Amino acid sequence: QVQLVESGGGSVQAGGSLRLSCAASGYTFSNYCMGWFRQAPGKEREGVAGIDIDGTTRYADFVEGRFTISRDNAKNTLHLQMNSLKPEDTAMYYCAARCLGYCSGGYCYSREFGYWGQGTQVTVSS
Repeated sequence: QVQLVESGGGSVQAGGSLRLSCAASGYTFSNYCMGWFRQAPGKEREGVAGIDIDGTTRYADFVEGRFTISRDNAKNTLHLQMNSLKPEDTAMYYCAARCLGYCSGGYCYSREFGYWGQGTQVTVSS
């Protein structure tokens, strides 16, 4: 069956860095758009970054050049390098695969994905 397993979360101070990874299995990894989402307590889930099958990327405005999404099709792994972290980046981070609908330039227009991971917690202290 399909599995997405995130790792790399943790606690860091403001200004620090983390690299999240998402190991995928059970489907053809290279065939689908993928993305990272996050959800903070009491807030709705929001998109962080997306990557198309050709490597084209798209970021939320709040990323402001601090994060980089990448994919390794040979290893079926999705990454999110996060630098200059801020306390407001504190959230559970989820990877998602298989955009349901049209995906272009790393943006999944339906914002719905068929596969989700369980999440990895990121906590940034001031």
